[in-house]
Parts: sequence; C-alpha cells; structure tokens
Amino acid sequence: MNNIIKVNNLTFGYAGKPLRQKDGGEVLKDLSFEVRQGSFLSIAGPNGAGKTTLLNLLCGLLKPQDGSIEIDSAMIQQYSAKNLARKIAVVRQEFIPVFEFTAAQIVSMARLPYSDTFGFESKRDKQIIKEALEITDTLRFADRTMGNLSSGERQRVFIARGLAQDTAIMLLDEPTNFLDIKHQVNIFDLLKTAQSEKGKTIIAVTHDINLAAQYSDFALLIGLKGEYKFGFSKEIFTGSQIESLFEVKVFSGRVNDANFFLPIGNFAKDSEKSPEKHKPESAV
Repeated sequence: MNNIIKVNNLTFGYAGKPLRQKDGGEVLKDLSFEVRQGSFLSIAGPNGAGKTTLLNLLCGLLKPQDGSIEIDSAMIQQYSAKNLARKIAVVRQEFIPVFEFTAAQIVSMARLPYSDTFGFESKRDKQIIKEALEITDTLRFADRTMGNLSSGERQRVFIARGLAQDTAIMLLDEPTNFLDIKHQVNIFDLLKTAQSEKGKTIIAVTHDINLAAQYSDFALLIGLKGEYKFGFSKEIFTGSQIESLFEVKVFSGRVNDANFFLPIGNFAKDSEKSPEKHKPESAV
C-alpha cells in the first residue's frame, strides 16, 4: 500500500512563545512518520504537545521551520491552496457558526474548491452533497439552521462537509469533543465507514485513547519533551507508554482484540492496591 503522507524531520515552533521548556522552544522537533493510503491514524498526547499544530502543518495552514511534508508524492509547498483543498479536508473542533447557515449550506461550502468562476453548483456537486448528507444521517435536518442542532448533529454536519469535499485525506481535530459517549461512538463509526467504504485516509487528533485504540490502524503519541512514538495502534497504545507520556497511573485490560485504559487517581477507591492485581470484569 502506498504512503499518501510522508513527514520527514519536521520541526516547528512559535517565535517568542515556547509552549514548553525546551531549547529553542520547539513545539515539534525532528518528527518523522508515514501514513498509508486508506489507513486510520490517531494522534494523541498531553495538552500543549503540538497535536493541533501538526494538523495545521499537514493542511498547509502553517509552514515547517525545518524538515518536509509530502502529500501524495509531492512537496506540500508545491500545491496551491485550491489544489491542496482537493487533497485534504479539515474538520475542526465543534462550534456554532456566527451566521445562521443551514446544514445543507454548510455542507455545500465544501464544493468551493471545485466551483467555476461564478460559484454555481453542478449536478455532480449536488449529488456529492446529497450523498454526504445521507451517509452522515443529516439529510433529515438539512434545512435546519446550525444553531438549532445538537452538538452531535452539528458535528455530523461538519463531517458531512468534509466528505463532500471529496478528498483522499480527512484531518479531524478532536471530533468527539463535547459529545456524550453514544455520540462519540457514532462519530468513530462514521469515520471508520468513510475509511472502509470510501477509501478515505483518516487522521484524527483525539484525547479518547480507548476509542482510538479500537478504531485506528496506526497511532502517533506525542510528548511534551519532543519525544514521540509511531506504529501500529496495538503496539503504541500500551499501559506503560500511556503512563510515561501522561504521567498518570492507568489500569489496562483487553476486551476482544482491543486494549482499554482507565486512569487511576490518588483518591480512587482501593487505590492502594496494585493496578496489576485488578482484572477487567467483562474481558472476553
């Protein structure tokens, strides 16, 4: 399988505003990894480790200070903004638009990179928009304004917009933020469907390590000191690595084929017992 993204020795920092105490104040330093076409990559790590910064570099919003990024075998700087928007769709953290756009209008904005001079929608545009609304189960409230939708409904609309952009790559920044556990699972189900049925390459920044461990093929853990781990999710999401990266005790167990993790606080019941002595009640 081909690599659709290649990141080589990537370094980036905000001048005069170091986010962590490091020489030079780099947010990301000498980061290298490759993303297989049609795979699902989860990016996790503590706040301030540079996860959202990395997404902004991958979509061209920021420029590397050192190192390189290749998108589909071409250097990212070789793309125009319009052509890059035909390669990569970005879904930001859930928000309510200031203007009262309808769900259908929000999704239709994804077709702008393909529009003609006058911005008219073609028959193909309309079909792609309709399919994106259907896949995300948002067609039924396509005419409702975004302010009148729940958080879960709005997030599905933004994912529909990402799908309607008809790109090979989808970047998502905390797609389940502010959602309850039912809607968190629904969003990851939707992303996995887009990967398996549409061949999308999914890259999602997430704090939900348990969902990431279940759904993603690969994982990238980024630490506050510039350290990182990249590889298959089963090998990256381990109790020892999560404890080291987040500096918190965790209980780890397996359910079916996936690893699951539970943070253990200082005041947790029976916290004096060793986590290794605990057994998952419903492990299969």
